[in-house]
Amino acid sequence: QVQLVESGGGLVQAGGSLRLSCTASAPTFSLDNMGWFRQAPGKEREFVAAVNWGGDSTVYADSVKGRFTISRDNAEKTVYLQMNNLKPEESALYYCARHRGTNTYSPQSYDIWGQGTQVTVSS
Repeated sequence: QVQLVESGGGLVQAGGSLRLSCTASAPTFSLDNMGWFRQAPGKEREFVAAVNWGGDSTVYADSVKGRFTISRDNAEKTVYLQMNNLKPEESALYYCARHRGTNTYSPQSYDIWGQGTQVTVSS
């Protein structure tokens, strides 16, 4: 019964910051690669960032490089997404997920998803 629960979303002004958290129930969390995706109404789910099991290797979508930071605390079974200098077009439902496929950037390569946390960025 692996479960992921996101939190930390909310309303923020353009240029502001939020930190999202995702907690996992799996005892093997420290062995899992994890990722963040976002999905706005009427749009496809979009890759945001991913981190390997050790937390020392990360990848980011080009649109968020330099502004977002993904990290993890395996002792707490939690992965984070620090989002700085947010833009209105980044308003979306943000999901964390466990990576078990071969393509880091594709949602098809992730097998377990959280319920999502809403991020709304006002202009």
